[in-house]
Amino acid sequence: MLKLDARDLKILAILQEEGRISKSELAKRVNLSNTPCWERLQRLEAAGIVRGYGARIALEALAEHMAVFVTVELDNHRSEDFSRFEAKVRAEREIVACWALGGGLDYLLQVVTRNVASYQRLIDRLLESDAGVKRYYTYVVTKEVKGAAGFPIDLLAGG
Repeated sequence: MLKLDARDLKILAILQEEGRISKSELAKRVNLSNTPCWERLQRLEAAGIVRGYGARIALEALAEHMAVFVTVELDNHRSEDFSRFEAKVRAEREIVACWALGGGLDYLLQVVTRNVASYQRLIDRLLESDAGVKRYYTYVVTKEVKGAAGFPIDLLAGG
C-alpha cells in the first residue's frame, strides 16, 4: 500500500469533487508548484488509487428508469461457484455494482434498468443460467436520499 501524506489526501479529496480541475488550480489548492503536484498525481494514478475520471450523470434527466438492490444467496459455496456467479454479474450491464457479503447472504447487487419488465428479464437470465442463484430478494429504490459522491478520505486517514 502506498504511503500517503496530507497533501496526497487533499489531492484525492479535491479530485473526487472536482475531477475536471486544472492541474495548475489543483497545485495552487494543495499549496504546491505544478511539477511536484503533477508528479504526486501521476504516482497516485500509477498506484491505482486514482482509477479514472468521470461525470456523475443525472439519469432521471435522460430517461425513465428504476434502481433496484438485490440480495443473492447461492446454492453452493465453493470457490468455483463464486467465480461463476461473479463472471455472470460482470457480463450484465444493468448490474452496475456488486459486493460480496459476509453473513447470511452472499451478494448485494445494484441494478439500474428501464422498468420492471427489463428487471425481470435480467433476473430470468440469471436464474436460467448456471449462475447458481438459490434465492434472491428485490428492493426497489423509491427515492435517493444520499448518493455516492465520494469517499470520506479525511475520516479514513484519521484526520
